[in-house]
Amino acid sequence: MDSQTLSIGGMTCAACAGRIEKTVRKLEGVTTATVNLASEKLFVEYTGTQTLTSIKDAVVKIGYQVLEKPKGTTVTIPIGDA
Repeated sequence: MDSQTLSIGGMTCAACAGRIEKTVRKLEGVTTATVNLASEKLFVEYTGTQTLTSIKDAVVKIGYQVLEKPKGTTVTIPIGDA
């Protein structure tokens, strides 16, 4: 069983969170789908019969965004009197 926490954009109320949970839970192979509205996160557990891509696609199809974290971000902070 795999698990993933996804950042979700576009939720404005508890009904939005409930709609996402209900949609994702209907997908074959999904065993758990829990949305935290305050942190805008979806926690999902699924078996090998389901793919993360299809879970993301289901969320997008009902009008919400799956926000991807940028990979390998570099920040330069100057130190001293340069």
